[in-house]
Parts: sequence; structure tokens; C-alpha cells
Amino acid sequence: MTEQTRRTSEHMTLSVVVPCYNEQDVIETTHTELMAQLGDRGFTLELIYVDDGSRDNTRELLQGIIAECPPARLLCLSRNFGHQVAVSAGLDHAGGDVVVIIDADLQDPPSVILDMLAEWEKGYDVAYGQRTDRPAESWFKLLSARYFYRFINRLSDTDIPLDTGDFRLLDRRVVEAIRQMPERDRFLRGMVSWVGFRQVAVPYARQARHAGESKYPLVKMLRFAVDGIVSFSAQPLRLATWVGTVVSSLAVLGIFYAVLMRLFTDHWVSGWTFIVVAMLFLGGIQLLFLGVIGEYIARIYQQGKERPLYFVSHRAGFGDETDH
Repeated sequence: MTEQTRRTSEHMTLSVVVPCYNEQDVIETTHTELMAQLGDRGFTLELIYVDDGSRDNTRELLQGIIAECPPARLLCLSRNFGHQVAVSAGLDHAGGDVVVIIDADLQDPPSVILDMLAEWEKGYDVAYGQRTDRPAESWFKLLSARYFYRFINRLSDTDIPLDTGDFRLLDRRVVEAIRQMPERDRFLRGMVSWVGFRQVAVPYARQARHAGESKYPLVKMLRFAVDGIVSFSAQPLRLATWVGTVVSSLAVLGIFYAVLMRLFTDHWVSGWTFIVVAMLFLGGIQLLFLGVIGEYIARIYQQGKERPLYFVSHRAGFGDETDH
């Protein structure tokens, strides 16, 4: 009997990891929608809400949900560690045969999880949501997202599917593979692509946020983009070598030109403007690539300290002695 025919959702456990940060306006609706789509489907359901240091009433609302809904679990981090770390914490605590990652803002419809489960039953280890339509998002976000993945795929040896986020289904063995990866500056969609296994796209139309504000303003988006590029490509470092070679070659040509002008003509190469421009150009190139090198060194420094990725301040619903 092949793995494909063995897989069935009837006797398995599905864990859904929901990272939350200041989601008081939507979290109850999100829970209701998840239960409506996934409850009473014949499999064991585990909803893991990860409160990433929310400053509003998200935690209190989640505690009420946990008290009334047995499939729900609550994991509270000791502070805001960021979206990627919150998802990683959820993966560490998920006990399901299959784990789904979905944000709390309902932009990714919970109904798509059933389509992902259908692909898992066919034998796929990863089913990732691929956005075919994003009507509620600005032209800038659409344009930047479109070209970011194409840019990173040109730089990286790991192909990351276009127009995707962290909304995806992972088989247990993929989850265990991700948990073995110790990097601190995490880019999970790239990590999932890197581990391999059988992966398939599940197309869907992304919705508008049900309530609240985006947790990825421009500065965070840029930082996330840098994390993705630096984590999965050494090309920026190689680019420094190539640019240095080109600039040095231009300098050598300039020297030859100046010598030839002096030896075979009656003219000197003159003009302070050219000298100033050349100095500013060279200085700018040096500072730019010092910054690139600094990004890589900073990651080595952070990784070398070997601090824990996160701390948990409170657990509820897991049914063990650590509950508070």
C-alpha cells in the first residue's frame, strides 16, 4: 500500500497555528470561522493561538475562548518576538499529524484549509496558498510583493513559490524538519521551500482584513525583505566583489588614460569635479557594501549568542502540568 492511499483525514489530528498580535477586533470572529469550517469533520482538531505579546485585550479574549472550546489552546509569549518567531513557537507546540499556519486577520479564508487537506490526502507534504487575487491591497504592496519574490529567486539557490505567504499546510515530517533549523532571523516560507518534500500550490483569492490594521507597515516589510534575501542568498556578498572589480578596472583605465595623455600629448588630465565625483562614488560604494557585509556579520553575531528563540509566559489548554 502506498503512502498516498494510507493518508486519510478521518483518524488524524489537525493542528492550526494562529499567531496573534493586537487582534482583539477580529479574534472571536476568526475562532468562530475556524470552528465552522473545521469542526465536526471526522478528525481531531487542535487550535493553537499564539499571543505574541499583544498590548490590547487579545489575551483576555483568547482565555475566554480557551475556557469554552476544548480544541483551543493558548500560548502566550513573554513579549513581542515577531510574527515568524510566533509561528515557530506554534510549530514547536503543535502535536498534529498535519499543521496549518494561518493569520488571525481572516485575509486567508479558513475554507481553503479543506482544499489543502485534500492535497495532503493525495500525498503532498506541503500545500501552500497561492494568491490569485488581492483586491483589498494597495498598488504599492501588490507591486512590491510581485517583484520581491522574483528578485529573491534570481539571487537564491532555493526557489520560493511566487505570490505566497505563510498560509500553508505542513505534514508532520516537514514540521520536524523545520524544527531542526536553528536560525534566529527566520524566513519561514523560504525554510519550507528549502527542506523540499512534495509541495503543491492551492490557489485562492485573498480577502480584505476583517478588522484592525496591518502588522507589516513599510519599515517591517523592508526588514522582512532583507531577512529573506540575506537568509537565502550570498549573492549580495559576491556582488561586492564584482562591483569592486569593475570600479578597480575603471580606475586602472583612468590611470592609463592619464599617463598616455601626459606622455603623448601636451595636456594633463585636469578638473577637480571629476576627482570629487570619483571620490564620492568610491566612498558610496564602500559604505554600501560595508552595510551589506554588516548585515551578514550581525546575523553571525546573533546566532553565535545561542539565545533561545522565544520565552513562554503562559500556556493553557494543553492538558499538562505547565498550564497556569
